[in-house]
Amino acid sequence: MALDGITLGLVKKELEKYILGSKIEKVHQPTRNELVFILRTRNGGYRLYMSCDGQSPRVHLTRYNLENPKTPPMLCMLLRKRLCGATLVSIKQIKNDRIIIFEFDGTTEIGDKTKYYVICEIMGQRSNIIFCDADYKIIDAVKRVDEEKSSVREILPGLKYELPPMQNKCDIYIDSAENIVKKILELPEKLLSKAVLETVEGFSPIVGREIAYRTVFDDKQVGLLLEIEKERLINEIETIKSDIIDNKELVILNSVDGIPFDFSFTDIRQYGNSAEKKYYESISELLDDFYFEKDKINRTKRKAADLFKLLNSAIERTSRKINNRQLELQKSENREEIRIFAELITANQYRLNEKATVYKLENYYDNNNIIEIPANPALTPLQNAQKYFKEYKKAVNAEKMLHSLIEEGEQELSYLDSVLDNLSRAESEREIAEIREELEQSGYIKHKKGNKNKKEKPLPPLEFCSSDGFKILVGRNNIQNDILTLKTAKNYDMWLHIQKYTGSHTVIVADKKEITETAIYEAACIAAYYSKCKNSSSAAVDYTLIKNVKKPFGAKPGKVIYNTYNTIYVTPKKELIEKLCIK
Repeated sequence: MALDGITLGLVKKELEKYILGSKIEKVHQPTRNELVFILRTRNGGYRLYMSCDGQSPRVHLTRYNLENPKTPPMLCMLLRKRLCGATLVSIKQIKNDRIIIFEFDGTTEIGDKTKYYVICEIMGQRSNIIFCDADYKIIDAVKRVDEEKSSVREILPGLKYELPPMQNKCDIYIDSAENIVKKILELPEKLLSKAVLETVEGFSPIVGREIAYRTVFDDKQVGLLLEIEKERLINEIETIKSDIIDNKELVILNSVDGIPFDFSFTDIRQYGNSAEKKYYESISELLDDFYFEKDKINRTKRKAADLFKLLNSAIERTSRKINNRQLELQKSENREEIRIFAELITANQYRLNEKATVYKLENYYDNNNIIEIPANPALTPLQNAQKYFKEYKKAVNAEKMLHSLIEEGEQELSYLDSVLDNLSRAESEREIAEIREELEQSGYIKHKKGNKNKKEKPLPPLEFCSSDGFKILVGRNNIQNDILTLKTAKNYDMWLHIQKYTGSHTVIVADKKEITETAIYEAACIAAYYSKCKNSSSAAVDYTLIKNVKKPFGAKPGKVIYNTYNTIYVTPKKELIEKLCIK
């Protein structure tokens, strides 16, 4: 869902509490639509995150350190030049609208004191981050808007910043619940949930639906409300107002698969048992958790769009080959019938009509029952027999080859699927670069000649520590999986992998100690989390000693085999993974 005006107001209050009076130390621009301000206060440092991406526009404090491009964009350089060292002196929200203005005390290029404004407009696809001088003249913006993009309001350097048109709606902080309900009742043709949205500024669709649910336990036209329902509507709006003021019901809604799908500043009851709830005390932590996973996937897709396209095409092509070969294999299953045709024609050719289209013969393989054998009238019986013998031989050879080709295709498909899984979990450009290099080595990407860039040192495996002190290592890609399992790990370290699905190799370092059940359970949770079964409620993870894991000759990167193992069933949880993570 989009960040609504009331939630943005809660963000403003939290930002005032923690970062008002802070100084800007650094400005980063991880992607075109994202800005991160590194702030320093007397109580420590904070990261102020802003995004005007159409899918997830927002502003809040973040605990995540996003990867930045090697060369800062021009806007980032401009902000660093003007804002580094500036002090945040005020944070304003325009009523309950989704506009928040950060005011900074800074200096001009010649050292004179001045003010700067960073304006975040959180408005879906029209979201923007605008940088203005003391007179609200636009210095620059993340998204420049000319007259071709908007005939109402241009956002270009040198122009005066103007607020977007305001909506004439009720203010939940100022207007009484009775007055708000009176305005809602003026829309008798509207559904109650829609009428709430059109009446109260800053409410999102989920809040409108929640008020309707609490009032009538579903939704219905405003004109059909009973008197008792009108009274209940007043009470529910009062309750919502109390929740906003007290800031006590911040909640994320997760599907039964554990995937976040919505959030709100008030408790949500409309989904019943079909949604799991997680409550927060900090609105920034809520937004961080809700958006981070989704943004990470989108960010990776943008940076590695060509690799995703290549892998999906290769997977589709390989799947098609396997299907075609399986169809050919099915056709070769009738080879014994073809052999019988050839033998019967050979044995009876002396009495067959050369111009016949069908030979009717006694089948001595089936109690001399009559069998009809299709024939080519342009060929002699002997030539027809030779044709069937040739088809039989071809079918026998095809069966031998097809089994091998199908197995090779399935191994290739499994490998491509594992690379795609690794790519979907990549968080940095270096991880993407290593996967690109792996695909070059495997022949899926042509190596660019003349590329003399210095090769970077490979990234280390992901590192965790179990609650009882065992080091746990996780491979980031297939090549690293091979190195971790076959070279780094010792014979009596423990190896774990999700059962029957693609995922990272996980190793518990024994360090001459007996590995505990706690370490195995937590490592299994990690192995499941870094696999295709990340969202499973009961993931099967195999574990065995490293000495039992072997790599078949000529196998693709990451492919190993093992016969001796145990299996544990776990539910991977993000909170546990974050708790155990070292780096």
